[in-house]
Amino acid sequence: MAKDLFHQSVKTALIKDGWTITHDPLYLNIAEVEIYIDIGAEQLFAAEKDKNKIAVEVKTFLNPSAISEFHTVLGQCLNYRLALKLDDPSRLLYLAIPDTAWNTFFRREFAKLAIAEYQLKLIIFDISEEVIVQWYP
Repeated sequence: MAKDLFHQSVKTALIKDGWTITHDPLYLNIAEVEIYIDIGAEQLFAAEKDKNKIAVEVKTFLNPSAISEFHTVLGQCLNYRLALKLDDPSRLLYLAIPDTAWNTFFRREFAKLAIAEYQLKLIIFDISEEVIVQWYP
């Protein structure tokens, strides 16, 4: 299983943001289908004695056709969200994208409409600094 080019950058950014990496990758076996989501992480909130758990799919958006890559990743995210709902419903799915993609393709009206329609949760990260720039929404 090949890791995305920015996989390590996103892991580092999550750790800097206070997350503990629990799975690399997060493996699910749902209805006879094996699924590997890039990263599983959790964050302990001491005041609540509760954990926030996330799954993160990392994408580069370096493909010359951003819309083609978006079509693929949208299908992946919808399937992963269903798998998490069945196997680990407390874990939220996030799509990690570089800030360069956020500032270009994801500013287009179609991308905004799709994000809203499919309720995608995004982590926007800075590639060179290896930090999370924004959690969206």
